[in-house]
Amino acid sequence: MTRGLEYKTLFAFMLFMICQTISGQSIYDRSNMTIGKISLDGYVYNRSNMTIGRFKSDGYIVDRNNMNVGRIKGDGSILDRSNMTVGKVDLDGTVKDRNNMTLGRVKSDGYVVDRNNMNIGRAKDVPVLYAAVFFFFNMFEK
Repeated sequence: MTRGLEYKTLFAFMLFMICQTISGQSIYDRSNMTIGKISLDGYVYNRSNMTIGRFKSDGYIVDRNNMNVGRIKGDGSILDRSNMTVGKVDLDGTVKDRNNMTLGRVKSDGYVVDRNNMNIGRAKDVPVLYAAVFFFFNMFEK
């Protein structure tokens, strides 16, 4: 099996499992204050518990009005509403921008760090791709 096919298979599996594993997990800022939540069905809520968007099972990301704001592809690429790549999430949780510059990382323990390894938040039990979109690509209001 080629490396590219392995990555595609792994990310396709991750996208499939996302709907199975999200259980209404909260997202926290660096001060451990709740700044959002992702429900079992992929809805994203802000700190006031208002719906700000949704991660759909087909990889599309929509805003509160169900308008497309982006998409997560099977290879970890993050696309904006114009279908332009804005970044990518590597298998180890490293988040890169469209120029392949590291923005930060979603660590296996749920902590999210910036490019200087400084804690910017926590998204324990939230899929890495969702946490990356929430913290690094500003597709939702905060």
